[in-house]
Amino acid sequence: MADDRTTAERRTARRGPGAVRCRAGALAPGEPGYDAGFDPGLDTGRDAGDDAGTVPWATWTRPGLEIATERVRDGVVVASVSGEIDLHTADRLRARLIGLHAAGRRSVVVDFAGVPFCDAAGLGALVAAHNDVVARGGAIRLARMRPAQERLVRITGLHRLFPVHATLDEAVAEATKALP
Repeated sequence: MADDRTTAERRTARRGPGAVRCRAGALAPGEPGYDAGFDPGLDTGRDAGDDAGTVPWATWTRPGLEIATERVRDGVVVASVSGEIDLHTADRLRARLIGLHAAGRRSVVVDFAGVPFCDAAGLGALVAAHNDVVARGGAIRLARMRPAQERLVRITGLHRLFPVHATLDEAVAEATKALP
């Protein structure tokens, strides 16, 4: 006997309503912070209290990504990243890294010490930033990655694009040596 339900209907029946298959996926209905009107393409980065009730996506409370910068030398900047790098935050990371290079920093060191999780979208954002920065004569280095993150970078072959350093001092020293 043929099942006339769509694939989506069969999946919902197997998993149950609101089940999220991927950690980087959207929040499930009923989960704290869920907003049926949220559009990740329109994320303003505002806090949950800003304009609440007037802009449907302003009630989104998923933790954001923070990127603090420290100028080490004229051509080198350290971008200290805190928070999860996933589908919702990857574009912010990409734009910030490209922006740092465009502001005159030839080398960007990304400090991963405050990053507990980075998914494929995060890796894609790093590659996109790398492609843009290298095309304009710059470089991106990664520092203080967790062992699982570093393993993922090596398994995917991205260690050939990004030098990976165990310490921040090592990454900054190498970036400084590479400057013209």
